[in-house]
Amino acid sequence: MPNVWGIHNDTLTSELVDYGFVSIGWDETGDLRKLPADRDGLKWELARIYPDRKPQARAIWVGNLIRFRDEMQVGDIVVAPYRPDRTINIGRITSDYRYDASAPTHRHRRDVSWLRVGLDRSIFSQAALWEIGAMLTVFAVRKRAEEFLAVLSAGDEPVEDLTREVEAVVEPTEQDADEPSASRIEQHTRDVVLERLHRQIGDQDFEEFTAALLRAMGYEARTTRFSGDGGVDVIAHRDAFGAEPPIIKVQCKHTTNKIGGPDVQRLVGARGDGEFGLFVTLGSYTNDAAMIERHNPNLRLLAGSDIVELFLAHYDHVDARWRSLVPLRSVLAVDDSGD
Repeated sequence: MPNVWGIHNDTLTSELVDYGFVSIGWDETGDLRKLPADRDGLKWELARIYPDRKPQARAIWVGNLIRFRDEMQVGDIVVAPYRPDRTINIGRITSDYRYDASAPTHRHRRDVSWLRVGLDRSIFSQAALWEIGAMLTVFAVRKRAEEFLAVLSAGDEPVEDLTREVEAVVEPTEQDADEPSASRIEQHTRDVVLERLHRQIGDQDFEEFTAALLRAMGYEARTTRFSGDGGVDVIAHRDAFGAEPPIIKVQCKHTTNKIGGPDVQRLVGARGDGEFGLFVTLGSYTNDAAMIERHNPNLRLLAGSDIVELFLAHYDHVDARWRSLVPLRSVLAVDDSGD
């Protein structure tokens, strides 16, 4: 069984998938192959290059660099959370470490063949999500590696079938003992919100939830007659009677799958002159759907991560029905955003 690695990248986004690689920072070090192979020698080099950084931080960096340069092997699997839409990409490492001196940033790289991209987080158990939420940049995935390998063995099955594949290898009694922190608690909250919106309400409920969320944001919003025909599901406007432009026509898709261009194009065709189109889903969008949005200034695509963000931002003003679906309260947690 191949080793499974997790890697976080908060700097690069779509280019990782478009050009097939994973990368890390610390560009000031230059080519890592020219630095000492042992930990002590690498610590000394980092102290020379980064004299103002805390020794504890440099010690953690040594582990990240060694894992990326030396321990990752061709054929290993890499799990990469994708920050912009909070999905997960999984690929196979296809090259040894290389240093791309021509790159503007993140010059430490390994080529990757991406096998599954844009996977919804709800596919995986909470313990697996906590494990890949590690605070390290590069880390071994050990406790829940079988979940990510199960997704790869399932081929191109839809999200719902992938969830069953993962559940088949999960031991429900296992507990994750990793230490909680502010970022983990925040991500756990987002995962729970998305999971409950996906699993605990139906299609018509999702339309009603969308209207309620728009009302919490200050709009007048109502659902249209539910028919499941892919038409406009919610109509929203700023004034009480809908006399002032723009009228917002909303299409809702209660799914965590990717939404393609044809679905988005149908919403574009349903708009009248001067009307605004809003597509709402719990999943994400294909590249051709995103291209349609870029060419239509009166169109906005909201993915699952956007919906969760808006729900949390306007939580106090959302109807009690939806607050009871995901009861939340403010807490203080250890801040892990610093060095």
